Amino acid sequence: MSKSEWEQRCLDYHIGGKTGTLLKKPCDTAEELSMAYTPGVAVPCKEIEKDVSLAYKYTNKGNLVAVVTDGTAVLGLGDIGHLAGKPVMEGKGVLFKKFADVDAVDIELNVKDTDKIIEVTAAIAESFGGINLEDIKAPKCFEIEERLKEICNVPIFHDDQHGTAIISTAGLINVLELSGKKAEDLKVVVIGAGAAGIACAKMYKNLGVNHIVMLDSKGVIHSKRDDLNKYKKEFAIDTDDRTLKDALKGADMVLGLSAPKLISKDMVKSMAPNPIIYACANPTPEILPNEVHAVRDDAYVGTGRSDFPNQINNVLGFPFIFRGALDVRATKITENMKMAAAKALAALAKEPVPEYVKAAYPHRDDMEYGKNYIIPSPFDKRIAVFESYAVAKAAIEDGVATVKDFDLDAYKKELEKKFLG
Repeated sequence: MSKSEWEQRCLDYHIGGKTGTLLKKPCDTAEELSMAYTPGVAVPCKEIEKDVSLAYKYTNKGNLVAVVTDGTAVLGLGDIGHLAGKPVMEGKGVLFKKFADVDAVDIELNVKDTDKIIEVTAAIAESFGGINLEDIKAPKCFEIEERLKEICNVPIFHDDQHGTAIISTAGLINVLELSGKKAEDLKVVVIGAGAAGIACAKMYKNLGVNHIVMLDSKGVIHSKRDDLNKYKKEFAIDTDDRTLKDALKGADMVLGLSAPKLISKDMVKSMAPNPIIYACANPTPEILPNEVHAVRDDAYVGTGRSDFPNQINNVLGFPFIFRGALDVRATKITENMKMAAAKALAALAKEPVPEYVKAAYPHRDDMEYGKNYIIPSPFDKRIAVFESYAVAKAAIEDGVATVKDFDLDAYKKELEKKFLG
């Protein structure tokens, strides 16, 4: 079968890879060469030997993230192998650099064993300012992150879990305000009990949500099931709901992280007033926004796609979370830092939308805070200021920042100068 024009353009785009090395210092003379390498390089080496924290000053460690994968859960492609996942990891590096000026190196591990992944990642962690775990299948991704957080002294962040959680929570915060509902009164349905689904449910709990019905491929996760791993068991509840149709009756929110066309119009009709529907299966959502709007004019709808309003896009999160964490030399990314990121995004959505953002969506005339704008656009340069600042501040509050006497006011001005000009 011949490739489509779009597929061929994508292949051509990727020829030679998407990332490379950018030199930050000149190396055009004999003296510069002697400073870049031998003998001059010995000078910073000796200083770091005496005080390892100086690696942040004399190397690229302070602005460098490793994107680590084993290729077992790549995008919607599944277990395609570590090298087949490399274009995605390179792409992650592109987004780190483009949106937050964070340098990233992609590392594809030719190992599948949980202990080995932890061993290898821990062994290289100190060369970087942070580790972004990517596309590692559940449930082993949970153990890998948990154990690495215990043994490493740099931030460990599994974006497939926490990215979606942070962005969707930002939207939920604003829907609660717009609709007048309270988190503790919501019935939330989560379709998909993988990395993202479980992380989202945990973050919604932190926001105050008490009633969460989670479904996996076998249906509702309830307390009478005996086939649940320890991560799913946390969300097993006493309920008569067994199917998605059951669960959605009277639900205030549904988060779809599963498969196309699972949600019907009749299911949407059965939901509570002012429902929030995040249909994030890609490329085809659990239900299309126009199908929702055909039966409900009070719904708040988001997808994972850029051609509909309210895109749940992880690029709104990970570059700026690491930007803030790196700048205060954080040793961890805490729950408070994640919630601070979500609240910062929610706050930015309420600000007047710049003209350059509107220009990126020439066919939309609804670019203002409301049902079709509960989450800011990825093109809004102010995200780097709002979110990075909030994350850095939270890191200081949580005692995981290692920069002494960090001046937050000065930092905010630096971010504004760097990203807003």
